[in-house]
Amino acid sequence: MKIARVSAYSVNPRLTLDILPKKLETTQGFTLVEIETDTGITGVGITGITDTNVVARVVERVGPGLKDMDPMMIEQIWDKLYWQLSPRGQTGVAQHAMAAIDIALWDIKGKALNEPIWRLLGGARSKVPLYVTFGFHFYDRDELTDAARAWVKRGFKRVKMTVADGALRNRDSKSITDQLKEDARRVKAVRDAVGDDIEIYVDANCNLDHYHALKIARAIEPYDISFLEEPITQNDARQMADLRRQVPIPLACGQNEGLAFRFRDLLVNQAIDFVQPNVCITGGFTQAQKIVGMASAFNVPFANGGGWPYENMHLVAGAANGTLVEFHYMATEACKSIFDGLPEPKDGFMQMPDKPGLGFTLNRDRLKEILDNPAGGRRG
Repeated sequence: MKIARVSAYSVNPRLTLDILPKKLETTQGFTLVEIETDTGITGVGITGITDTNVVARVVERVGPGLKDMDPMMIEQIWDKLYWQLSPRGQTGVAQHAMAAIDIALWDIKGKALNEPIWRLLGGARSKVPLYVTFGFHFYDRDELTDAARAWVKRGFKRVKMTVADGALRNRDSKSITDQLKEDARRVKAVRDAVGDDIEIYVDANCNLDHYHALKIARAIEPYDISFLEEPITQNDARQMADLRRQVPIPLACGQNEGLAFRFRDLLVNQAIDFVQPNVCITGGFTQAQKIVGMASAFNVPFANGGGWPYENMHLVAGAANGTLVEFHYMATEACKSIFDGLPEPKDGFMQMPDKPGLGFTLNRDRLKEILDNPAGGRRG
């Protein structure tokens, strides 16, 4: 079997968020990669949380160099791409492109072997627990609590909300202290709305310095937070370790890190309670499985952060130290826009597919419809 063609698309579907009576129209962009083989087997992969057009162009540039390579020799391809795209250990766009390509290769591998990816990665569990990311900054406090109740009614026992939106970026025009005071009130409002039996997770998206991260951690500590995600800018390992010593809330980070050495530094510095490699960002399954193995050696569990649950569920189901999959509202709706056969959550869990590869299929008609819309993306 040989790679015949690599294609990339920047996809930007329009989404309707209807968890509340007041529907919200938004978009969620991502890059779709498709790898065709000479045997007729095709694999797909995605990546997000960066400029989707740029990533698509990177994939288009390296794609011809993969032609005629054996798609089952994934480590060889990963190493080739590493030296081509990030030979000095750079992270960022290169790892996003590599992640999408790698996922597509694993999809091919699963289809060729007639096995779902989660089994090829170890098969630790046949269903995965979910937490739903619902608490976006664009909700006011009343909308936030209404959304929390709505998701709990849908069977979710774990919910995640954001704090510190754009805090450091906007510090010259908006007081971080005032923003965090309101964020603490929002966290309290959610706790009051859902009661004591629901787990609450909080994500600062790397928007704070150490001083303000400590400030918000202490402010929300009374509300029994299950973990505080990416509180400090750049996931600074030394400062994360210091914060971890000062607050009892478990800390998590890593969803946007591109290379394994960043996780090594976090683990060696005892900076985190959960590592969060994301297969759609952190170099695909090939690198992510090494990271979770490294975490296992430190007796540290991993949890999916950064969304894209339908890909990351395979990693969490595959390894014994896997814990949670993030059911990110906008990311799941984006996936539904082009994929058929996606599993549905039930009582806060997702059953793993028995179908080979990723276990779902690309709907080409819906993809074409999005791409034909001038605002819907660009073809590779």
